[in-house]
Amino acid sequence: MQKQNLDKLKKIKLFLFDVDGILTDGKLLWDDSLQEFLRFYHIRDGYGLRLLIEAGYKVGIISGGKSKNVRKRFEILGAHYLYLGHLDKRQSYLDAQKQAECTDEETLYMGDELFDTPLLKKAGFSATVADATDEVKSYVNYVTKKNGGEGAVREVIDYFRLCHDSKPNILDF
Repeated sequence: MQKQNLDKLKKIKLFLFDVDGILTDGKLLWDDSLQEFLRFYHIRDGYGLRLLIEAGYKVGIISGGKSKNVRKRFEILGAHYLYLGHLDKRQSYLDAQKQAECTDEETLYMGDELFDTPLLKKAGFSATVADATDEVKSYVNYVTKKNGGEGAVREVIDYFRLCHDSKPNILDF
């Protein structure tokens, strides 16, 4: 673990994530009966988000996509902020920071696409997935070993937890 990453991670209070390609593998399946695209999420990523929320951190989703299944998934997990349907994510990022009373230095952002780069450059700690483009990888502090939708978000959360020597209450017997 690089010392500069540890120093940055120790300041984080707000976690913001893209959805497609980060919390999913980026594949979409059209469902005629629901008249929307279906996405598949990794259970470990969801549990990682719950660990953050239960530890008192603010968690938000900023996605260019807008669907009922995305909204429902993150409402169930208890995300504090849901911004859906805007490819220009800058205003959503600023709004989440204002509500959480956090600065750039206190914000982690994880995205994988070119339209995520303004936030990846701005956040105090930024991460992307192993299967992101080289250009996106050039803007981040950390590139996961895992691909999007395969537990990459949990990898970043565990990296954060390790730097804080944090373990879930369920492990305290």
